[in-house]
Amino acid sequence: MARNRSGLVSRTTGIVLLCGLTVLVVVAVIVAPRVSQPLSYHNFADQRAWLGIPNFDDVVSNLPFAFFGVWGLIFLFGKQSEQSFADQRERWPYVFVFLGLLLTALGSSYYHLAPNNARLVWDRLPMTIVFMALVAALIGERISIRLSLILLPVLLLIGAGSVVQWYWSELHGRGDLRIYAAVQVYAGFVLLLMLIFPAKYTRSSDYAVIAAFYALAKILELTDRKIFHAIHVVSGHTLKHLAAAMAGYWILRMLQKRRTITT
Repeated sequence: MARNRSGLVSRTTGIVLLCGLTVLVVVAVIVAPRVSQPLSYHNFADQRAWLGIPNFDDVVSNLPFAFFGVWGLIFLFGKQSEQSFADQRERWPYVFVFLGLLLTALGSSYYHLAPNNARLVWDRLPMTIVFMALVAALIGERISIRLSLILLPVLLLIGAGSVVQWYWSELHGRGDLRIYAAVQVYAGFVLLLMLIFPAKYTRSSDYAVIAAFYALAKILELTDRKIFHAIHVVSGHTLKHLAAAMAGYWILRMLQKRRTITT
């Protein structure tokens, strides 16, 4: 049966909105005051060691990132993924999404073994790969696959550059998180904005679930100490890792279940 792939706005209007969002985020970064990372950032609530592993829960809670990252890569390079993409080139941004998840497991585990700014670089770099590759994937599915493949390396460089710029600013005594924060905000708004574009595939609502899991992860991160002091079992930061990993799983689940919409 034919299915309607029309969105809330035309593709042209959507592109204008995307360009407007991009300009708005750039202007916000320029005019916003410098945002420093608090000195207490590395002082996580749960510092319990177990089996000789310091900060055990915050370290091992990264395992789901590795699991879903590897699972996603296996899926993408298997025959089952062929029905998930109308154009097989569309899989390449997702390769970087799941590679980013795998690298996040490694980088975040390394960071949480002995939290400091130098190690935090390796935690944040892989996450920007996930954010920016997902933006490229959405552009490919809702606007143009050719544009997506052109922008993919540019977006990845911007994401990585935001982490390098932050660390450079820290080394020079003027820590500035604005660009790194903007990368995350931009990826989240692009994800939601793309929902109003004409859809090529079913399961568009899964993007809202993905955004919700990421929003939950940010809330859990901000309430790390409150949660740990309230239940004395697990910290907010540990739960943040699990919620963020579920966002990664939901991307994989969406790809496995979606089908091309025919008109």
